[in-house]
Amino acid sequence: MKIIPIPKDQIQSYLPLPLYSDSVAAGFPSPAEDHIDQALDLNEHLIAKPSATYFARASGDSMKDLGILDGDLLVIDRSLTPEQGNVVIASVDGQLTCKILDIKSRCLLAANDTFPAIPLPEEADLVIEGVVVHAVHHLRWS
Repeated sequence: MKIIPIPKDQIQSYLPLPLYSDSVAAGFPSPAEDHIDQALDLNEHLIAKPSATYFARASGDSMKDLGILDGDLLVIDRSLTPEQGNVVIASVDGQLTCKILDIKSRCLLAANDTFPAIPLPEEADLVIEGVVVHAVHHLRWS
């Protein structure tokens, strides 16, 4: 999965939108309610540490089994210590990729069986650029 950085001038910093107090049934429909609980700014909801956070766009389908799809917006936190099983943005020999960190086996794993693991020998130039904390994807493209 290729990573495409998003320029800062394309990111709005504050945009509060209505948040309804009732949840939306994903099973059987429930009666509609019109109760707006508060304004929600997705920056506050998705970003714990703004100074350590950046966005990138995912490209490819190597992470599709985790729900990270081609074109998704990734929210990446540099302040988190990468741990076993985290989805990370890694630079391997100068190439950025989004993969699952497998510290025990010293490799990066895809979330798609058609992609092989990326081994991380001692001599590999590996830099973990951050931990992916959210993936936002469109359900409708227009």
